[in-house]
Amino acid sequence: MVVKNSVHVKKGDTVKIISGKDKGKVGEILKILSPTSQVIVKDINIKKKHIKPKKEGEVGRISQFEAPIHSSKVMLYSIEKKVASRISIQTNSNGTKVRILKKLA
Repeated sequence: MVVKNSVHVKKGDTVKIISGKDKGKVGEILKILSPTSQVIVKDINIKKKHIKPKKEGEVGRISQFEAPIHSSKVMLYSIEKKVASRISIQTNSNGTKVRILKKLA
């Protein structure tokens, strides 16, 4: 049985890293891994993987990729105001829900 954990950010959101080796960096969310509550952020948590040659005549290589980080280490970020904040959900007059940064509210 797969348990889906809720994550406070969505794909395409701009986030700021609040802990770890990439603390302070800003990036866009590429993918959300909901069973583990992890996110993949563009150009953040870059890992290297050494790949051996499989066939004769092929050369080995080093591939780089963005490794997932836990969603608790990211915070929603406003590019215009240059501020990271938690979010609150407000309902508009027409009944739609909107996410708003708490520091800006």
